[in-house]
Amino acid sequence: MTGAPAHGQNIVKILDVEFAGAMGSAGDPVPGDLPQIAFAGRSNVGKSSLINRLLGRHRQKIARVSGTPGKTREINFYNVRAEFAPGSQCRFLVVDLPGYGYARAPQPVRARWRPLIEGFLEGNDRLGGVVQLVDMRHEPTRDDHQMIEFLASLGIPTLLVLTKSDKLRAMARARREVEMAVELGLDPDQVIPFSATTGEGRDALLESLGGLLSEMEP
Repeated sequence: MTGAPAHGQNIVKILDVEFAGAMGSAGDPVPGDLPQIAFAGRSNVGKSSLINRLLGRHRQKIARVSGTPGKTREINFYNVRAEFAPGSQCRFLVVDLPGYGYARAPQPVRARWRPLIEGFLEGNDRLGGVVQLVDMRHEPTRDDHQMIEFLASLGIPTLLVLTKSDKLRAMARARREVEMAVELGLDPDQVIPFSATTGEGRDALLESLGGLLSEMEP
């Protein structure tokens, strides 16, 4: 996996967020030319909940949370205005990729997901990095490994976020962090536990995103 800045370097304060548009098919235009940070993961990994918590919209949700895995079938874009410490502002797009790996999704839908996601990621010079989500309670799946290998082949900076960290006790969580880092060949500083319920990991992830975005500045 291509390295990404470790958290603890750049603090980001979210000022406002608005829905910017969606892509339903490979080749559809991206809404605007702002820098992008994409979020990827299996269906039902908690991606929409994480995005809402990260952007401070966990009460008035902007990313739709569905109880039905595989329901999100488009790439959704959110225009974010943020402030870097100490006071410089920027705009970027949070990109919510469709959840992959849901076997019960209709075959035509599953057939469209891969070219849609890969078409967006390949040759995208506005993409600053990808936040790859894995459920902390379970082993990374074959689909997770394939996505991480694909991102590495493209040279895209990638952060691993372990979702649903509040579901495990402290000792189990610490053990899982180490195990995940070893299994996926990562430095532990690139692995961030996150809970959309408690907000744990939000500051660390925002700091890491600040590092990715600052590297895109001319």
